Order: sequence, then structure tokens, then C-alpha cells
Amino acid sequence: MVSTRLQTSYPSFKFIGEETYTPGQALTEEPTFIVDPIDGTTNFVHNFPAFCISLGLVVGKVPTVGVIYNPYLDELYTGILGHGSYLHRHGGKEVQRLPLKDPEPLKDLSTCLVATEWGSDRSGTNFATKTRVFAKLAASKDEGGAMVHSIRSLGSAALNLAYVAAGQTDVFWEGGCWAWDVAAGWCILVEAGGIVVGGNPGEWEVGVDGRVYMGVRGAQGREAQETIVREFWDVIGEGRLAYDG
Repeated sequence: MVSTRLQTSYPSFKFIGEETYTPGQALTEEPTFIVDPIDGTTNFVHNFPAFCISLGLVVGKVPTVGVIYNPYLDELYTGILGHGSYLHRHGGKEVQRLPLKDPEPLKDLSTCLVATEWGSDRSGTNFATKTRVFAKLAASKDEGGAMVHSIRSLGSAALNLAYVAAGQTDVFWEGGCWAWDVAAGWCILVEAGGIVVGGNPGEWEVGVDGRVYMGVRGAQGREAQETIVREFWDVIGEGRLAYDG
């Protein structure tokens, strides 16, 4: 239904969807809809209220429009490049610009609520890197950890990014996602004053199809956001997440 509606209205646009993607299909400079019809499938199966549809439009490989809708909670997140991002509730009767409140100063990781995921592939080098990073994020500073405020795993990359945009979490870090998991949320986060960089140390630039991402909420200045990024990269250390495709 989604692909038919979009391609009927915009027949010249490209389309990449989780169910229609074929290995090796490359993201080009052309306008491209990037869609995940259900992000958070495990949550959907268990009736856990954190699943959504994620609709992104990427132009010149830049996330330009983002729409994320959680039908269980009737929460609609939207963003348009250069026009801000919003949370719509109660069938659109209540609309709030994101972030939902003036951003608090970003201090250090110990004050941050971090969103991240275990993922479905729980073996090998990537899983070992993730578990080591999770442990160091959670551990006390006396034991060499960052002792973040806490860690959340919502089970949906799109909603994780939306919550960072809303200012309800501070940082999102994930490897193994695909473009359809992040395209819409990326636009919404950036339009809320946040940033998206690479999830591996030193990667200030990352493509929508880069597979490893970090998002940081809006703050009073880019310098504070970059400080959090560097601190997180220090936690990762020499580790790297690497995925095919």
C-alpha cells in the first residue's frame, strides 16, 4: 500500500523499502523514498507499545522529509528540512514543536540517558564490541566506566531517534541499522537541533546507508554536542562496528 501510494503520486522517485530491498541496491542522488512499514517488529508481536511506520524522503542523499507514526500511542513525528520537526497527538489536534522543551545544557555522559539496542545478531566481533561498550557505559567511574544516567532499549531505531529529537533521551548509538531504520528519524532529529554522526570513533560524516550511527539531541551549541560524541567515542576506544551491505 505504501509503495503503491507513493509511487503513484511520484512516479519518477526511487523507492527503497525493507521488504523490497535487494542486496547491492545503492542509494543514489535522486529523490528516494526510504520506508520501513513496521520498525520494532518484535515489539509489535509482543504488543509492547514501541513500534512504528517510518517514511523518509532522501534527496541528494540528504534526509529531507521524515514521518514516524506510532499507531499504538497515536503519536506522529514529522520533520521537513528547513522547516522544523513536530509531534502530533490526538489525531493532529495537539501539535508541539520539537524538542518538547528548551534543551538543558549537555554536560557529560554521566548525565545522559542513552538509547541503544542489542540487535538481532548476537554473535561475533560486533556483538562483543557492543557488550563491552554497554558494560563500560553502565559501570561506575570508580571502575573505569562512564556511569551514564541510564540506558534504554526501545526496540525501534526510528523511535529512538524521535525520542532524542524530542529531548526525552540524549544520545542514540547503534550499529547494524539500515537506511530505512534511520532516514525519517534523521531528518526529524536534525530539524530539532540535533546532530547525526558516525557511531565509530572519528567518523564525523556518515551516510544514510552507513549502518553505524550516533545521534545527539539539540543543545546550546554544537560544541557541547561534539563533546558528548568524543566522550562516547572514548568509551568505544579501539573497537569498531562493521557490517556488510
